[in-house]
Amino acid sequence: GTGEGRDAGKPLPAMASHCAHCGTQGVDLKCCARCKVAVYCGADCQKAAWKGHKKTCAPRKTAEEVYHIVRQAHFADDWREVLKWQGRLEELMEGQSDDVCESNLHVFSWAHRAGFNATGSTDHARSFVGLEERRSPLLANLQRFRDQGEAMCVAAEYLLHAEKREEGYLYFQRARAVGAAHGFFSVESDACLGLGQVAMQEGRHEEGVDLLRNALAAAPLNEANERCYEMNALRKLIDALFQTNAIDEIEPLVLRFREVAQVETERSGSLCSSEFRIIYIRARLHEARGRPQEAEREVRALLDLMRENEAIVQKWAAPYAALLQLASQQLKVLDPDVGDKELI
Repeated sequence: GTGEGRDAGKPLPAMASHCAHCGTQGVDLKCCARCKVAVYCGADCQKAAWKGHKKTCAPRKTAEEVYHIVRQAHFADDWREVLKWQGRLEELMEGQSDDVCESNLHVFSWAHRAGFNATGSTDHARSFVGLEERRSPLLANLQRFRDQGEAMCVAAEYLLHAEKREEGYLYFQRARAVGAAHGFFSVESDACLGLGQVAMQEGRHEEGVDLLRNALAAAPLNEANERCYEMNALRKLIDALFQTNAIDEIEPLVLRFREVAQVETERSGSLCSSEFRIIYIRARLHEARGRPQEAEREVRALLDLMRENEAIVQKWAAPYAALLQLASQQLKVLDPDVGDKELI
């Protein structure tokens, strides 16, 4: 009834490192035979710890049980529950096919990605990248090259979040090579976007603009005919041209941006975020050309449009929040006397 003798000479699981009672570290630690989680340096420590340990001691779940728990948690978008079981990942993958191993890695990398998005912790970003590094060759073995390239692009973004710009740049380069080799223009476009942004941040403006042009050139050719790639490339290239003061090159891109946004609006049946951003870009153009009154009029029109479409703005909160902040800042510059009631 006390749990004495449950160590029974069983070896320590690789993930444990110290006695659950006294904290001693060593290779001779033994695990509880019932739960196979808590470890002790001997029967005395196990007996002394039993009063507290018995509250959580439960038979160790089989790998099959863990597999189903993790899948259910993933389906329920419960990243915390998934990560409770990461210590069993190697067991879940042992002796399995590439397809099953890739699927297991994908679930745990998803959980770290969701954890980063929820908490901003760079530990989650690093763990996500580590799992994606293991997943990449499996995707290649399975000939899922689009998934491989997309995973590399996402990993590169998270490396940048973890302030590992050089490694992120290399990931983008690898993704671009995968996209080019296998004809996945969406991957090539995303990778060029990332490379271009890094180049712009590092002051290599000419290289950055060229890479962003390459991203735009590849975007309309993407295999799924998804216009979001083209809109992303247009937005980033326009931002870069503003940064390099290449104002005359922006106007034709704005016209193309508007055409793409209108197609997306017709497809979805509601205004897309790009329709709002186009107004902001026009305001920036007026400001850059020394027409502050026209710029102010455009910004006020943008804020009015956002008020009229409050449901859309709330649904897609993150991109609209960033755009709202930019528009509000611009209006305050154009009209220092603007009141808070005129802002959203």
